[in-house]
Amino acid sequence: MSSQVVNLRKIHNVCEQCGIYRLCLPMGLTSRDIDQLDDIIKRSRPLKKGEHVYRAGEDFGAIYALRSGSVKSYILNERGEEHVIGFKMPGDLVGLNGINGNLYQNSAVALETSSVCEIPFTQLEELGKEIQGLSHHLIEIMSKEIQEEHHKMAMCSKMPADARLASVIQTMSKRFEERGFSAAEFHLSMSRNDIANMLGLAVETVSRLFTQFQEQGILSVDRKHIRIIDAKKLAGLIRMD
Repeated sequence: MSSQVVNLRKIHNVCEQCGIYRLCLPMGLTSRDIDQLDDIIKRSRPLKKGEHVYRAGEDFGAIYALRSGSVKSYILNERGEEHVIGFKMPGDLVGLNGINGNLYQNSAVALETSSVCEIPFTQLEELGKEIQGLSHHLIEIMSKEIQEEHHKMAMCSKMPADARLASVIQTMSKRFEERGFSAAEFHLSMSRNDIANMLGLAVETVSRLFTQFQEQGILSVDRKHIRIIDAKKLAGLIRMD
């Protein structure tokens, strides 16, 4: 009985304290499973804004579970220009792109003070042979990332500008809600320039659209603070032309 209490305390101390462990750990893990997983996880000091989790071209060795803060994924083109791929929130895994080829294919940088759990991939693979559902969970996450990439490609090639921005805001709203926060009011850690970059729009266009959404009574915007006033109208903007 006492050993079970110790295990339960360990679970709460290690994972549940961040409040988003269900998003990055598969359901149904036993106390022993979580103990084994915890044994290989490395927790370093928090990253400051602008610090990299990893850079493109570096040797792949680990994946990272974001515990707090936010991270931007990006690549550089031949001219050294940045192209934003996406934004990561607590509960997301980053670095999965390095599995193929053993090199990280993009860079990941903290948008604010952030903390990550470093999970050495070789050890994680070994654990996957013992912990039922762990490998399948990773495959599900990778499949979801592929689906999101396809959605972004379709969005940037076929959606008009207002629909692109509305889709991003709606997606962020859902992601905050999944993490137990308000779906209607939240803070965006990324800059207007980053949002414009990811959507393939001019930053002036994104700023104009935020103003337009305010005038239409869809949003209230105070710098990076967003409040969704009319979610139905916001959803109605998301269309293919």
